[in-house]
Amino acid sequence: MDNIRVLLVDDDPVILEFVGANLKARNFDVTTAEDGESALRAMEQTLPDLVILDIMMPGMDGVEVCRRIREWSRVPVIMLTAKNELNDKVTLLNLGADDYITKPFGIEELLARVRAVLRRKSGTNVPDAVTFVSDELQINFAERLVTVDGKAINLSPTEYDLLRELAQNVGKVLTHQMLLSRVWGAEYGNETEYLRVYVGRLRSKIEVDPKKPKHIMTKTGIGYHLQKHPPKTQ
Repeated sequence: MDNIRVLLVDDDPVILEFVGANLKARNFDVTTAEDGESALRAMEQTLPDLVILDIMMPGMDGVEVCRRIREWSRVPVIMLTAKNELNDKVTLLNLGADDYITKPFGIEELLARVRAVLRRKSGTNVPDAVTFVSDELQINFAERLVTVDGKAINLSPTEYDLLRELAQNVGKVLTHQMLLSRVWGAEYGNETEYLRVYVGRLRSKIEVDPKKPKHIMTKTGIGYHLQKHPPKTQ
């Protein structure tokens, strides 16, 4: 993957050297930082295509760094964490992280996550139908543009890919495993917390009342489907 700029942030020099060397060996352009403050400076200076960010650092931790990045950038962020509790993972996703990997990890596992995140970022497949319209919701697949009542909605690449997958299968219940495999990749088949977080984020952006959704419907214990309504009349 030539010319892909990666910002690698960790206070452990062993991890910086090990992960950095493996990324460089695969032609990534790697910048490293050992703390949150220097990470934010490097972020502004290099404008990376991907950030790999340790959560546990002295001073400004990775959670705060991720929050500050999300104030102005949609760059994909993979969090490195020694914690394995479900609530911590959900918190990371809700902060805006695109993925996380738990220490200790193998380099092939990390590289698989890197490839998956970059694949989602660059996804450009356009379905047969150019647009999808349901009540006040409209999706222009050619432009990757989502509007509600004519107002453009800012979605992350993964949020858009999830909505597109549901729209391409409108009315069809897609199981958790199907959605995870198609949107995140085959290696994510059991990461159901991803879906719960991202469906919640989508509902907060496209539903008039996220607590009473009319577009993204839940099939309890099975999956989700997108329900289509007649186009809204002016």
